[in-house]
Amino acid sequence: MTARIPSLWNISHRCRVRKYLLLARYYSDKPASSSSNADNKAFSETLLLPKTSFPLRPNLKSVEETYGKLTGESLYRWQWENNKGPLFVLHDGPPYANGDLHMGHALNKIIKDIINRFHVSQGRKVHYIPGWDCHGLPIENKAMKEMQRSSLDTPASVIRKGAQATALREIDSQREQFRPLAVMADWYSPERTYRTLDRHYEIRQLRIFQKMVEKGQIYRQHRPVHYSPSSHSALAEAELEYKDDHVSHSVYVTFELASGNGKLQDILSSNPKVELLVWTTTPWTLTANMGIAVHEDLTYDVVRRTDAEGNSSVLVLAQDRLNALRNFLGDVEVICSITGKDLIGATYKPIFSFSSQPLKVIHAPHVTSLSGTGLVHCAPAHGAEDYEAFRSLDLLPPSTSTASNLICHVDSQGKYTPEVAGVVGPVLADKLVGKEVLGDGNKEMVMLLKEAQKIVKIQRIKHRYPYDWKTDKPIIVTATSQWFANLDHIKDDALEALKEVSFFPEASRNRLEIFIRDRSEWCISRQRVWGVPIPALHHIATGRVVLDSRSLDYIINALENKKLDWWESPIEEFVPPWLLEEGKTAAETWEKGKDTMDVWFDSGTSWSMLAEMGVGRDRDGTAGTGRRFDADLCLEGSDQHRGWFQSQLLTAIGSKPAEQKAVSPYAALITHGMVLDEKGKKMSKSLGNIISPMTIIHGSPDKKEPAYGVDVLRIWAATVDFWRDMSIGKTVITQAVESLRKLRNSARFCIGNMRDQATMATIERVPKSEMTILDRYVMHELYTLEQSALEGYKSYNFPKVISALNNFANITLSSLYFDVTKDCLYADAIQSRERRAVVTVLEQVLETMTKVMAPVIPYLAEEIHATWKADGKSVFATPWQPIDAQWKDVKVLSEMALLLDVRDTVLVLLEKARRQKNLKSSLEAQVEIVYPEGYILGRDIALLRREESFLKTLFIVSDVSVREENSVSPIQTGWCYTNDDKHSVKVALDPLSKIFTRPISIYVRPAAYQKCPRCWTFTREEDAQLCNRCEKVVEADHKHT
Repeated sequence: MTARIPSLWNISHRCRVRKYLLLARYYSDKPASSSSNADNKAFSETLLLPKTSFPLRPNLKSVEETYGKLTGESLYRWQWENNKGPLFVLHDGPPYANGDLHMGHALNKIIKDIINRFHVSQGRKVHYIPGWDCHGLPIENKAMKEMQRSSLDTPASVIRKGAQATALREIDSQREQFRPLAVMADWYSPERTYRTLDRHYEIRQLRIFQKMVEKGQIYRQHRPVHYSPSSHSALAEAELEYKDDHVSHSVYVTFELASGNGKLQDILSSNPKVELLVWTTTPWTLTANMGIAVHEDLTYDVVRRTDAEGNSSVLVLAQDRLNALRNFLGDVEVICSITGKDLIGATYKPIFSFSSQPLKVIHAPHVTSLSGTGLVHCAPAHGAEDYEAFRSLDLLPPSTSTASNLICHVDSQGKYTPEVAGVVGPVLADKLVGKEVLGDGNKEMVMLLKEAQKIVKIQRIKHRYPYDWKTDKPIIVTATSQWFANLDHIKDDALEALKEVSFFPEASRNRLEIFIRDRSEWCISRQRVWGVPIPALHHIATGRVVLDSRSLDYIINALENKKLDWWESPIEEFVPPWLLEEGKTAAETWEKGKDTMDVWFDSGTSWSMLAEMGVGRDRDGTAGTGRRFDADLCLEGSDQHRGWFQSQLLTAIGSKPAEQKAVSPYAALITHGMVLDEKGKKMSKSLGNIISPMTIIHGSPDKKEPAYGVDVLRIWAATVDFWRDMSIGKTVITQAVESLRKLRNSARFCIGNMRDQATMATIERVPKSEMTILDRYVMHELYTLEQSALEGYKSYNFPKVISALNNFANITLSSLYFDVTKDCLYADAIQSRERRAVVTVLEQVLETMTKVMAPVIPYLAEEIHATWKADGKSVFATPWQPIDAQWKDVKVLSEMALLLDVRDTVLVLLEKARRQKNLKSSLEAQVEIVYPEGYILGRDIALLRREESFLKTLFIVSDVSVREENSVSPIQTGWCYTNDDKHSVKVALDPLSKIFTRPISIYVRPAAYQKCPRCWTFTREEDAQLCNRCEKVVEADHKHT
C-alpha cells in the first residue's frame, strides 16, 4: 500500500468522534449504586493515573521571571563559552533609538532569535550583538521638543548634549522592551551591544571614511541635490519616499524670443512678438532660469493663437503636443514648422523684465514630446538633468566645492532669499523673500507671473513626488555644497560581490542590484549637528577645503589618542603643522567643517566591528578565522535594500585595498515584509489600529486586553510567511493561543504519564521489535516531524516547522495515540511490555517535540525541561540529538494507512449507534471484520489477521474479530451496524500488491461480556469481579504491597 495521508475530512471527523468518545466514556459509566461506587473508588486507586506538577496553564509573570534570564543573557554567555561547533554570526541591523517598539521590531528580533536559537541547539557558537542607530534628525528634534527650544537659535553644543541624552534614554527604554521578547542576547553588556554614538565606533567609522578618501572616492561639489527643508539637510536617494498623490500647481508660461538664425529670424521679422511656450510643475524655480532646452530631433510648430478675449499671439511648441493642448489654447493656426536645430542658439528675454541679459535655447537629450510642450525651463541649481545638460555644453565651470555661477535664491529652510531681487527687482522681491518655495512662495510666484501676463494656463496636477522619509514632508532639489562618494568605481565590484550572496527570498536579489546599479554617487553630508563629523578644514580667506588622507590621519589620531571632541575642542588641536601659515594662528586661518555624515554611513560601517571582535572574515590570510564573510546572515525589512544592506556593501567595497578581491560583508540576506492590521491595512495612530507587542505579551494597562505571553507572539511570528507583508489581530492571535495550548497539553500528557525521572529509572525501555504497530507508526511520524523541522529551520521556512509540529500534536498524538494508549497507560501493570513501550515512545516524543519547539517558543520549552529534567540548566544546554534513522519506516506507514481507514469507518458506525441511542461509550461495542472468501493470503487481510488482537485497542472497543466470509459467526443478538458503499474499505487480495481489491464488511455490535469496574472495558466474565487483565494487575500489586 502507498503511504496514507489523512484527508481534511478524516482529520475533522476524528476530532469530532474523539470528543464524543471522551464524553460518552465518562457519562455512560457513572456508578449505579453506592456499593458499586465504593468498588470503583477502590479500583481507581490501583490505576496509574497521570501525576505531574506541570500546570495546565502557565503563570505568565512567574514564567518570565523564572526563565527570562536563564534563556536570555545567561544562555548567550553559556553558549559562547561552551559550544564548540562552527561560528555563526548574525549581524544585527541597528534599530533607530527613538520611540517604543512596534510589531515590526518584534517580528524582526523574534525571527533573528529563532535562527540563533536553532544554531545553538545544533551546537554552534552564535555571535549576536544587538545595536542601536543613534544619530540623526528625529532624535535631534525630540531633544529640542523636550527642551522646548528651536534648533535655529540653540547652540550646537546644547543640541548635541540634549540629543545624546535623548538617545541614551531611548536605548534604555527599548532595551527593556526587547528583553520580554525572549531574545537571547547579552543586553546589558557594553562589549556585547553596540551604539553608533560610542567613541570607538565613530573612530572606526572615520577610518573607513579615510580609506575611501585615500582612494579618491570622496569629493565635494556645489550642485543640485535632494534637500529637505523640514530636515534642513541634504538627503540621499535612499532617504526618499515617493508618493503618487502629491499635488502641484503647474503652469504654462511664455518666454519672448529675442533673436534667432535662418528660418527663425524670418519668423521674428514677420511677427511683432514670438514666444516660447514652456510647462513647469515648479514655478518657484523660474527665478533661477538659465536657459530653455529643446531636442534637436523634434519638430516644432509656430502657431498663431487667438484667446477668448480675441487677443492674438504667436507661440512655439512641439508639433506632437499641439493636439493635446488645443483644449486650452483655443483657435490655433499653424504658421510653419521648424526643427529643434533651428531653435538651438536662439536667445530669449528673461521672464522678469528686471533682468536684461538675454538667455539661450540649448539642446538637452532629456527633452521629449511625451508631456508638456517639448520645451523645458532649465534651472541648473534645481534639477540634476538641467545641471548635467549645462555641464555637457561647458556652460558651467568644472566640478567645484563652492558656490559657482549657478543661480539659486533658496535658503536652508526652503525660503526665498533677498538675492532674488537681482532677478525680479526689489519691488517684487518684497513679496517673495522669506516665503517657503513649497508653500506661499510658490503661490506668490504664480500670482506675479499672472500679473505679468506670462501665464497661458494654470493646472493642478497629481503626480509622483519625493518626500523626506523621516519627516514625511516634500523635498526640493537645490544647489548646495555637499560631500559625495563616487560609486561609479564601486558598484561594479559590489554587483560582482553580490553573486556570492544568498537571498531569501531569491527575488529580493534583483531589488538590491537595481538600487546599486542605478546609483552613480552618494551624497554623504548632512547639515545637522547631531552626528559623526566630516572632519574637513575650511580656509577662512580663500574658502579652500582640505580633506585628504594625511589630514584625516592627523585629525583622527587626535580624536582617538587625546580623547578630543571635534565639536568642542579648539581648532588648534586639529590643524596639522604643514597647514599652519607663518605669523598666523590656526584659529585665524582655518575653521572646522560643520557637516555630519549620513546616518546610513554610520550604520553602514557596522560590519567593521565584527573584524575587530575577531569574528570577521580572514582578509589577509593571517587572522586564522577561515571565514569568507564577516557575517553569515543579515535580516531586516525589505526597505533596507535601499538602506542598510546597500550602505554596508558600498562602504565595505569602497574601503577595501585595491589589490583585494571584492567580498560582500554578509553571506546571506533575509528580508521580511511589513506587519499590517487584521484587515491588511498599515498600522497608524490616525487609524487607531496600532497593536503593541507589549500589549500582547503583558496585556493592556486597563486590563481590557488580556496578557498572552511572549510564546504566543513568537508562535505567530513563526507561523506567518514573513517574506511578504503579514497581518496580526485577534483572529490570528487566538489561533496562536490555541496552537500553544495544544502543544502544552501534549507535553503535559507525556510528563504526567511518565511521572518523574525516578519512576522512569525503574522502567526498561522497549526496542522497536517489541513495540506495537501504533508505537512504531508514531515513532515514524516523530522522525518525519523532526526531519521537516530541521529542513524548515535550515531554509528559514518556519511555517513549515510550526505546521509539522501542530499536525503531529493534534492528529498523531491528541486524536490518535493519546486516546488509544490511555487504557494501557492507566490500567496495565507499570512494568508490562505494552506500557513500557508506550512510555518509551512518550519519552522520545517529549524530548524531540521540546527540541523542535524550543527555538520558537523557548519559555514553554524551558518550562518542560525544568519540570522533566530538573537539572537547573537551559533546555539549550543539551544539544539536539536527532532520532535514529531506524525509526523511518515506510512499511509501517503503509500498513497503518489501512488500519486507520478501517478505524475511520468503525468510528462512523459507532457514531451512528450513539445517535440512535444504542450505546453511550465505544467500549460497549465489539467489531467484526469480514473479508472475501478464499483470500486469506491477501496482503491486507494478512495484516488485519496479524493485528487482530491489537485492533480493539486501536478502535477503543471491547473486542475485534477478523473472519472469512461465510465462516461461522458467533451468535449475536441486538442491534448491528455495518458499512455501506459510502464508507467502503477496500483491501488487497494479492499477497504482494494491491492490483486486485475487494471491499471488506465491518460490523459493530453490542459487546459480548460485562463491564470491568476498573478499566471500564466490557471484557469481564459474568461471575468475575474484574476482567482477566485487571485481575492480574491488581493481584500483582497486592503481592508487592
